[in-house]
Amino acid sequence: MAQAIFYHAGCPVCVEAEQVVVDYLDTGKINTEIVHLGAVPNRIEEAEKAGVKSVPALVIDGQVFHINFGASLQDVKG
Repeated sequence: MAQAIFYHAGCPVCVEAEQVVVDYLDTGKINTEIVHLGAVPNRIEEAEKAGVKSVPALVIDGQVFHINFGASLQDVKG
């Protein structure tokens, strides 16, 4: 089964993208974890190492897909 992590920061763009991800990914084929970086800032470094430059972003089996643009990771770091 493929592994996916959806990183976001809780902004309106991120929340809308999260709903699309939850609604459309086939949970029978992709195990998806939702990570709100505002709630768990200790995972920002993990997102950076995965190649995430901005949120919302979806990482599937190590491949990063940036979705729209809500905020850069620098902005999320504050």
